[in-house]
Amino acid sequence: MWGWLRKRLAPPELAEPLWQFVLQSVPPLGLLSPEAQAQLRALSARFLARKAITGAGGLQPEPEQKAIVAALCCLPVLELGFHWLRGWHEVILYPSAFRVHRRHHDEDSGVVSEWPDELAGEAWEQGPLILSWQDIEADLADPFSGYALVAHEIAHKLDMLDGVSDGTPPMPAGLDWREWTRTMQAAYDRLCAELEAGREAPIDPYAAEAPDEFFAVTSEYFFSAPALLEQAMPDVHRLLRRFYRPATGLSPVQRAPP
Repeated sequence: MWGWLRKRLAPPELAEPLWQFVLQSVPPLGLLSPEAQAQLRALSARFLARKAITGAGGLQPEPEQKAIVAALCCLPVLELGFHWLRGWHEVILYPSAFRVHRRHHDEDSGVVSEWPDELAGEAWEQGPLILSWQDIEADLADPFSGYALVAHEIAHKLDMLDGVSDGTPPMPAGLDWREWTRTMQAAYDRLCAELEAGREAPIDPYAAEAPDEFFAVTSEYFFSAPALLEQAMPDVHRLLRRFYRPATGLSPVQRAPP
């Protein structure tokens, strides 16, 4: 009886061969300290035990794909903690970009607009995280380019934890929401002004779509091109560093790849 109970209480584990495959497949993880890698491995195992990763569009995810997705989802909360991934229970994985139907009702004019849209990822509040495996593979092939689909969508999930998708997630200890709002709004306004003036944006111009996209896009850069973000928007980089609280030792937010 006691052996059965210990087995049930034992934390989930990620098999060594599977974890080594993840490390080889996700280059930024090689910049983590051994302690941070072990912490991420434990979080990834917990993710796989707690959340379903379901295929769609004909894709049947292999264990290796699921492990990669779990590690990428857990990387942004490596220091924040697993509880920051609360409120949702499923990842839906498409083989490539997926189509959705959009509908918008303009309250001022009363006009209803409908159109199809093609997405690489989408995050629903208290709903699934939807991802394109093809786009994840593209990120893994060029991991320090500033594009990181999973980090982008996880940022949206973090943003939604307070019930509003506005680019201001709940604040961890030591970070004040007024400082966050002031810093992020100023950087967002500068980016919008540069684009309106016809100047080239220092980061993906999609960040200017809305404050929530600004947070998601800068989070992508924080995990995949931190040096570029630090040069272009040092205040935002410092703020995101304090928010995500990178692990002690080498990490993808502490230096560029060799």
